[in-house]
Amino acid sequence: MRSPVLLVIAHGSRDPRHAATVHALVRRVRAMRPGLRVETGFLDFNIPSVQGVLESLADEGVRDVVALPLLLTRAFHAKADIPAVLREAPPRLRIRQADVLGPSPLLLSALEHRLYEAGLSPADKSSTGVVLASAGSTDPEAIAVIAEIAREWRHTGWCAVRPAFASASLPRTEDAVRELRALGCERVAVAPYVIAPGFLPDRISQGAERADFLGQVLGSAPEVTAVLLQRFDSAQELTLQSCTA
Repeated sequence: MRSPVLLVIAHGSRDPRHAATVHALVRRVRAMRPGLRVETGFLDFNIPSVQGVLESLADEGVRDVVALPLLLTRAFHAKADIPAVLREAPPRLRIRQADVLGPSPLLLSALEHRLYEAGLSPADKSSTGVVLASAGSTDPEAIAVIAEIAREWRHTGWCAVRPAFASASLPRTEDAVRELRALGCERVAVAPYVIAPGFLPDRISQGAERADFLGQVLGSAPEVTAVLLQRFDSAQELTLQSCTA
């Protein structure tokens, strides 16, 4: 049976770095899984739109699609926006929405690698406090997930880990940096828990001005690619089971 088409759904941004980062990630996915057709659609600001991609696939005769949200938590976009767009897809398509990328131990590894790329030494881990800085959400489930990730990450050897949010929720990145200083951490690092650059990641960077280290966005890190393919494989398996049931 032919593999479904993987449709990676990104939020979109007026910032051109956002789409460039998404496309770089998709190129890496294609390189890691030759033969898998991977398309990209955006919810807003960028083209092609998700609806446009779905209509093009249906016109080509594609039947099965796995729609994968390029999101780190199950907040409003994953629960409402994306399902609403998928419901408007051509009826000829069988679409299964894959899980969001987070949480995953692989993403914690990616965050650490970004911090080491920024100059932090692994030998300094036990004396370093980390701010896990996410975009923020009004969804209590998403906020609770970020807090749980911070607690889990703390147990891997950091001096302390504190969650922070660029919007909608508190504390802000700069507040978490101050808290870690007050705790007595020798150095403070900020790890942006975001996929691509844009307005909110820039706000995280501004809040990290008094930190010692600032990691880059997760982008096309190998671990992100691996998680993305894991989510696709899980959704594809469910699709095949439903087709044979």
